[in-house]
Amino acid sequence: MHAPGEDELTGLRGRRDFMQLLGRQVVAACERRATMALVVVDIDGFMQLNGVHGFQAGDAILRHLAAQLRAVARRQDYVGRIGDDRFALLLSGMLNRGHAGLAVQKLFRLLEPPMLAGDAKLRVPVTVGVALCPQHASHAEFLLRRAEAALLRARRTGVRTGWTPDAPADLDISDLWDLELQLTGAVERGEMELYYQPKVDARERGVVGAEALMRWKSPSRGLVSPAVFIPVAERTGEIRRLTLWALNTALRQAGQWDAGGAPVSVAVNLPASLAVEPDLPELVEAALKLWSGPDVRLVLEITEGSIVDAARAFPILARLRAMGVRISIDDFGTGYSCLSYFRNLPADELKIDRSFVGDLSTDPASADIVGFIVALAHRCGLSVAAEGVEDEATCARLAHLGCDVLQGYLFGRPMSQREFGAWLADRTRATAATA
Repeated sequence: MHAPGEDELTGLRGRRDFMQLLGRQVVAACERRATMALVVVDIDGFMQLNGVHGFQAGDAILRHLAAQLRAVARRQDYVGRIGDDRFALLLSGMLNRGHAGLAVQKLFRLLEPPMLAGDAKLRVPVTVGVALCPQHASHAEFLLRRAEAALLRARRTGVRTGWTPDAPADLDISDLWDLELQLTGAVERGEMELYYQPKVDARERGVVGAEALMRWKSPSRGLVSPAVFIPVAERTGEIRRLTLWALNTALRQAGQWDAGGAPVSVAVNLPASLAVEPDLPELVEAALKLWSGPDVRLVLEITEGSIVDAARAFPILARLRAMGVRISIDDFGTGYSCLSYFRNLPADELKIDRSFVGDLSTDPASADIVGFIVALAHRCGLSVAAEGVEDEATCARLAHLGCDVLQGYLFGRPMSQREFGAWLADRTRATAATA
């Protein structure tokens, strides 16, 4: 006997019951200013599975996925079947998006072993979309639309998990559409520019490189921050074109720097969608052959929280490392790393998130976390960078804790190519004069 609103096949909440629950939970989360995540899960090729193996096997697949979602859910979470082959997992009481990443990874692990459907052993391939409340929507229907849109983007780009890009809070829908239209073709029109923020050795204070940061010189908006246009580029798919432009431009411009013969690195941010594209190593190799000189080392930075599809991303990152490209895991400490993930991480550097750096000199807990990350990274042969360094006290504390590379306003704000080149030349001459 099934309860009212319960899906007869899986025993989960049906769509109507789940949406009513979602509405109540969204209101409560907004009132408490709490964060929760809606994870939408869709079975890939379900109709084909039904056609080949029969409807009984299809029913077994649906029940199997429902059971694995129940295994992922905690006591305060909710699971529902919201379509023929579509399910939803509502994660309550989260601290950050890393909790949703952990849940998604657990689901993928549970679905790895094949299930038995009659005499056939079948794997259940799924694609996932994630949206957060209230960051992405503060209404149940809109939150579901955001998660389903993220799922569709993931399927279109060939990744298993899609995350809803964070849109700036002060932009309305019409403004976002206008941004999308203006951003398309911005590279071809010469509106994009790279700014560079220096990185220095934590002990010697010598310049070891710079991070390339995109800026958009919009004819109607002026200089637009990446915090505004990068989420738009991710939503429209323009992010691939922008990233490849940044990669080639950064390598070309870094070859023009005068560092007194010392090798310098240039870091380019790598979006999650590009990190799982099989042709990425070939694209990077072509850029290196075209632009990179012997004194320029390429670093690709990818955020820890964006490596949800580790099974696809890790082999590609490993190929890049084999080519001599350094991999830096950005915003480390805010994602969903576990020790097994950390042990297999194909990286050369961990970049500690600025949230642990800002109050380092006054918060013992932040210092303990940074010290732990540094010790663990060094034991695994990784270097450690810290961003957001704005004063000498923080700089000295990070050096004492063993950080290798520092970045922040204390050493220099992001500068245009011409400004950074002049700054680096002056710094190089000053260092040579005191040697």
